[in-house]
Amino acid sequence: MSGAIIVRSCDSLEDFQACVALQRDIWGEQDLEVEPSTMFVVAAHTGGQVLGAYDGSMLVGFTLALAALRNGAPYLHSHMTGVHANYRDRGVGRMLKLFQRDEALRRDLRLIEWTFDPLELRNAHFNLNRLGAICRRYLPNLYGVTTSPLHRGLPTDRLVAEWYLDSPRVTAAVVNGLAPSPPSATVEIPSSIEDWKSNDLPRVQAIQGSIRERFRDGFAKGYAAIAVAKADDTSAYHLAPWSDF
Repeated sequence: MSGAIIVRSCDSLEDFQACVALQRDIWGEQDLEVEPSTMFVVAAHTGGQVLGAYDGSMLVGFTLALAALRNGAPYLHSHMTGVHANYRDRGVGRMLKLFQRDEALRRDLRLIEWTFDPLELRNAHFNLNRLGAICRRYLPNLYGVTTSPLHRGLPTDRLVAEWYLDSPRVTAAVVNGLAPSPPSATVEIPSSIEDWKSNDLPRVQAIQGSIRERFRDGFAKGYAAIAVAKADDTSAYHLAPWSDF
């Protein structure tokens, strides 16, 4: 990645419209999940975040987060992050998340949450292993079954990532990386699942139903998902007791 890429807050209508255009580039015109520019305007003016990664004057990635409140405590819900296909695997997503963390801490916000599909193992690795987030909640079919080609007709099950921004775990993850620790339980997903999404949807549905119950059972015991590890033909979420937060 060239040193020309910078991350900054977006604050103009032109910035917000560029985020909408980039969504269409990333996810396609046919996807009904594209957020309008008004959502970015509202987020920027009500305590949320609209962050952009720029290569010169060109927007190549963005993050949209909304102001949130739970049990009287403010936090951010990071609703969407996208990176242009030509800039993936070049550290842009990590730059956006680290800028997001720094900006939130400057405002004395110590928690950012977001949801992700537990079947998307690259996202899981990034969220848990690289950023130090944990998961303790599983939300079945959160958005309903949609017509979006991204969802392939599957229930939109989601894990909730909790990113405790100034915790020792997150600080270690973003500075030096996390050392692996033995799990108390695992939730395994076959590495072939990406291929099966295209040619064997019933098998994917069965796996989704199975891991849904495994996660919910583990979370009910006080476990959290803390890592993802890859073996020859499977990847496994590592679960361990969690009472720090």
